[in-house]
Amino acid sequence: MIRSYLQPATGQEAALALAAGARPLAGGTDLLVQVRAGRIAPDAVVDLKRIPRAIGIRRQDGGFVIGAATPCRVLAANDDLVDAWPGVVEAADLIGSVQVRNRATLGGNLCNASPAADSVPALIAASARCVILGPDGERELAVEDVPLSPGRHALEPGEFVLEFVLPAQPARTADAYLRATPRTEMDIAVAGAGVSLTLDEAGVCTAARVALGAVAPTALLVAEAGAALVGSRLDDTALIAMEAAVRAACRPISDKRGTADYRIAAAAVLSRRAAKIAYARAAAST
Repeated sequence: MIRSYLQPATGQEAALALAAGARPLAGGTDLLVQVRAGRIAPDAVVDLKRIPRAIGIRRQDGGFVIGAATPCRVLAANDDLVDAWPGVVEAADLIGSVQVRNRATLGGNLCNASPAADSVPALIAASARCVILGPDGERELAVEDVPLSPGRHALEPGEFVLEFVLPAQPARTADAYLRATPRTEMDIAVAGAGVSLTLDEAGVCTAARVALGAVAPTALLVAEAGAALVGSRLDDTALIAMEAAVRAACRPISDKRGTADYRIAAAAVLSRRAAKIAYARAAAST
């Protein structure tokens, strides 16, 4: 039973309440479901949406800063963000229904620590970092270092994700995110893949990051898959090598939504398709 609903005006107030045992509330689309199902029973929740920097999107050092409590629908309405990081926005726009995305947040999607969270592989591919605020101040972590296992994350007591930082992109850089689900919408990924590529003026890939979701206990950055694309124009040899690295990195489960073999095969196919989309976007950019 939730007995206290707190709306702190500062991050420090929120951190102290969280350190005392309260639960963070960003969008609430996971928290309230867990409370109603009896999986958790917090005495107090801390609404993060009034904290400065936790809401909104702004430019910084050529990149973007996204408040961790910003509703996902707000991302899709920001034309500059869509142009710069379409894959991140694509992933955020797959979370739940439109009604859910009016509340759901990147911070909640990450800290719920589901292996199938859509936004997490896309953020990892984009080299995103988290600004984490706690009783002892701020620190940063790469997004891939936050989830530890299903339902567990690397935040200490009292800490919460305040912002996501997306770096400035080099010229001819683009990203993409794809997933496979049993249904066309309002479902969680059976497999997901985010890819970010940078090309030189001749169209040769000079940097690549490939990240996977729903195929291991946490979202994965597959360095070998990205390395397989570097130095190529995404010819078949490079893509086959990337797919092999993706398959080798997968450690999925089998459940009623998909077998382990299916998830591995889907991850390889999705990575290839996302890489081709990212390549086309990067080649078309200026």
